[in-house]
Amino acid sequence: MKYISTRGNAPELNFEQVLLTGLASDGGLYVPASLPEFSADQIAGWASLAYHELAFEVISPFVGDCIPEEDLRSILSDTYKSFSHPAIAPLIQLDRNEWILELFQGPTLAFKDFALQLLGRLLDYFLKKRNQRVVIMGATSGDTGSAAIEGCRHCDNIDIFILHPNNRVSEVQRRQMTTVLEDNVYNIAIEGNFDDCQDIVKASFRDQSFLPDGMQLVAVNSINWARIMAQIVYYFYAGLSLGSPAKTMAFSVPTGNFGDIFAGYLAKKMGLPINQLVIATNKNNVLHRVMTDSVYARTELHQTLSPSMDISVSSNFERLMFDLYDRDGDCIRHLMETFNTDSIALNDDAMASARTLFSSASVDDAATCSIIAKTFNEIGYMLDPHSATGVEAGRLCNRNPDQPMVVLATAHPAKFPDAIEQSNIDAEAKMPPHLSDLLEREERFTVLPCDKGVVNTFMHDQL
Repeated sequence: MKYISTRGNAPELNFEQVLLTGLASDGGLYVPASLPEFSADQIAGWASLAYHELAFEVISPFVGDCIPEEDLRSILSDTYKSFSHPAIAPLIQLDRNEWILELFQGPTLAFKDFALQLLGRLLDYFLKKRNQRVVIMGATSGDTGSAAIEGCRHCDNIDIFILHPNNRVSEVQRRQMTTVLEDNVYNIAIEGNFDDCQDIVKASFRDQSFLPDGMQLVAVNSINWARIMAQIVYYFYAGLSLGSPAKTMAFSVPTGNFGDIFAGYLAKKMGLPINQLVIATNKNNVLHRVMTDSVYARTELHQTLSPSMDISVSSNFERLMFDLYDRDGDCIRHLMETFNTDSIALNDDAMASARTLFSSASVDDAATCSIIAKTFNEIGYMLDPHSATGVEAGRLCNRNPDQPMVVLATAHPAKFPDAIEQSNIDAEAKMPPHLSDLLEREERFTVLPCDKGVVNTFMHDQL
């Protein structure tokens, strides 16, 4: 399996190389040169597999010969042992044809665990083989940081620096990062928003001269292909659980950075019969706006009750654009260079093609709280605010009520007590036992200005 850049001017890489690279040298994102495709009979034959076994079938074509089969099976088995539910990604029925796919059963209570617990193990595998030490640098709007830290805290060959927007993540999200006190973990609170954090990370990847000799940056954000790859698996898992490939499916996905729903798009291209993908956004609705009027534009960033989606630049949308523009790297490079300073109008034919699969909706805080309350009062099930946007968007956009609509529940409600409180329900979201003392644990983090130079100097001084 070879990987190419969306901007067409970077070398082809194999899986090991792309895992350790993150952003391509031309500023683009790596994607497979070609996708594996599975027949309906192949997919049907996976129906009885445990989650880690299914993960092997879906993931192994992307890994190729970079990891021997026995080692990859072992890595996948170890990854999902830390999940609290034996089904790994259990399905909960909300209505006749409406389902919740619980993706918060991992150690940090968010869907990011599916990819980042695997990513940490993959990095450790390759770095030990290479006898190499690297620096992980990432930005988080809430959940990526804690999942990345949990996945990498015990890795012998990694120092990890995670940037989060100061006072713009929930207290639980912050503490899940800042109470990890291992010597190789550094939390940086940036005086700005998530986009500011992400801009510093991207600029640092372009110019890594601040690092000590012999060290390099590795990405844990969803610009890293391995993140997307791991998320494809649970679409197949849900589909098989509800009757695919004999039955078509729809998925509603709370998303800001477009990575999670892009994984669903790839699952469809690989053979899973998905008829609709619903993009669920909050007030920060860049993706809803581009699907509605074909204009990709930055706007003011708003703080909401669903902070993991408080994003105005959806990095992974470039990967979809690459396909919509017939994988023309020169065209994508030109568009993204324009987007650095201005909005871009996307091709009408390309967007018409996208709308045959994708729908979208923007759900504000009031509607989010209403769905949390309605769902709890009617069936006793508590949604987190991100998952609630997915439920509402799925209902608003559902094209075929006779096929299953699966809503990706991306986080545990206990991570967002403010949203639960504002929903005025007579219940409290309780933390699982392994995090019951989280609010009493010692914290350690550094507040820095929104300045790449200051951040890079701080990183250099710690290494």
